[in-house]
Amino acid sequence: MLDSLASVVDSPAAAPARVVGVTGPPGAGKSTTIGALVAEYRQRGLRVAVLAVDPSSPYSGGALLGDRIRMAAHINDPGVLIRSVATRGHLGGLAAAVPAAIRLLGALSYDLVLLETVGVGQSEIEIAAIADPTIVILNPGAGDAIQAAKAGLLEVADILVVNKADRDGADQTVRDLRAEFHVPILTLVAARAEGVSTLVEVIEAHRRADTLARRTARARAQVLSLAHTRLRTHPGLAHLAASVAAGRHDPYTAADLLLAPASDAAHDTRVFRYETEDPAFGDARGSTE
Repeated sequence: MLDSLASVVDSPAAAPARVVGVTGPPGAGKSTTIGALVAEYRQRGLRVAVLAVDPSSPYSGGALLGDRIRMAAHINDPGVLIRSVATRGHLGGLAAAVPAAIRLLGALSYDLVLLETVGVGQSEIEIAAIADPTIVILNPGAGDAIQAAKAGLLEVADILVVNKADRDGADQTVRDLRAEFHVPILTLVAARAEGVSTLVEVIEAHRRADTLARRTARARAQVLSLAHTRLRTHPGLAHLAASVAAGRHDPYTAADLLLAPASDAAHDTRVFRYETEDPAFGDARGSTE
């Protein structure tokens, strides 16, 4: 069973499903917005999957995994799949397994994947590498916009949405955003599904305007992100870092060794064996960070 799933994911013919990313500061209403989007797309006859990326505890490895509770209205719909995915310490908002999960969902005939990332504060903004469009949800007032700007979220937004637009300050927030950004800016009351159909129309218009250049840019960012993740767990990273710290290698040579192709593995092995046998590097053994 696992082998057949792996073959589906690895197959070049396994076209990934369309992905719409939803992100924003904590409490902005991301899960509520996604629930409303699921209902709207189901009315249009699409099979929808939701991947909610939850933060993992750096100590226990556990995650909140509470999004299925917040989207409980859709759990019994056979045309909807809702899963939470833990980041497992990944630097950005996306778990490393998300690209593979999206390919698998495409192979299972899901038309659309709604991808919710953890809120603001990640050191990298990875959602734009996978999703198109990327929707950033904000609340009325300056606080959310400032928080999102500091995290770099506004720069990756294809669509900005001011949720809870029935609150004071919503109109001013929209005006402020329009003065700074040249992307569609919409208002929404997700809890009452007000404005959801308009949001879907804007999402579909963005999809129709997709270009090869945009797809190539997303693919490039995705490849780089996955490569970075794999390098962080490279078995020789700790030894090379120890060698640089001891002055045996400079960082440039160490980076070349880390990136060396399999044909150069013999040289890498000599370096790693030499360091492993040196008691000075005992603390680095077994570490990949």
